[in-house]
Amino acid sequence: MLRRDECWVITDDAAGNQRQALALAEHMQRPVRHLRLRLRAPWSWLSPRFAIGGTLALPVAQRRLFAPPWPELAIGCGRSAALLTRMLRPLSGGRCYTVQILDPRIDPGHWDAVIAPRHDGLDGANVLRPLGSLNTVDERWLADGRDACPLLGELPQPRVGVLLGGPRRGIDLHDDYADRLLGHLLARHRREGGSVLVLASRRTPATLIERFRGALRDVPGIVWAGPDDGRNPFPGVLGWADRLVVTPDSVNMLSEACAVGCPVHTFTLAPLPPRIARFHQALREAGLLHDIDDTSALSQPPLRETAALARELLARMAARQRD
Repeated sequence: MLRRDECWVITDDAAGNQRQALALAEHMQRPVRHLRLRLRAPWSWLSPRFAIGGTLALPVAQRRLFAPPWPELAIGCGRSAALLTRMLRPLSGGRCYTVQILDPRIDPGHWDAVIAPRHDGLDGANVLRPLGSLNTVDERWLADGRDACPLLGELPQPRVGVLLGGPRRGIDLHDDYADRLLGHLLARHRREGGSVLVLASRRTPATLIERFRGALRDVPGIVWAGPDDGRNPFPGVLGWADRLVVTPDSVNMLSEACAVGCPVHTFTLAPLPPRIARFHQALREAGLLHDIDDTSALSQPPLRETAALARELLARMAARQRD
């Protein structure tokens, strides 16, 4: 049984996975049902390779969510979702078109389409390879962000948005890193004036946040680290920023910054892990990413790939229906 007018978005609780899958689904011309599902052991350990057992992979309370009528289209993002989108093909008799975002680390032929960034190095007839990660940033989204945060537009220019991530394997954003990054930001502020708008992520260590609060207390702008600082001004910061500075750890944050169209800078202290280094190099070759002190950086055409990927998927779905 197939529900032809519905798109399932399947993710875990990771915000980055949710943003990518929902961004793509927004363009797929169907009502969206978002399923946040968690796998039980041993499936959670071995996903998506271990597919034996079907829906037993889900806790009992979630099995009623992953049940017929099956959707016409399913979009998953992340390793846990990859098992469920893989299972949907046989469960629906091959009628559900399955799309998996990010490299599933097994044969992409288990899905109708796999979207994996170029720096993953995944190839295949059904593999689509954007430069960055999927996101919702476009002109309308930025305008809505400015409308939602008008006070940011009253801050002095140039307005420098700073997106802080957190440590990950091979990238240590320690206190020394924060101090050196702050040194670059403050030195340029002394030369140019303006304001600094800092956004921390869930992964940003509390010690780094406090260092930024202390060092920037006399600089116009904001430091936002969570609900205690008010509503998340992320869309407003991107909408009002004259340039953006992004820590090197997050593909999602860098992709969102490069979708704005203003100059984007990053700061590193040590060689990056190979996969992230390939991504940085691709952005630099496209003129989208610059060193922290590069004053020659100019605005570039924004990196916006989500709508084009959606159009390609819709064309492939239509072609399959004609066959």
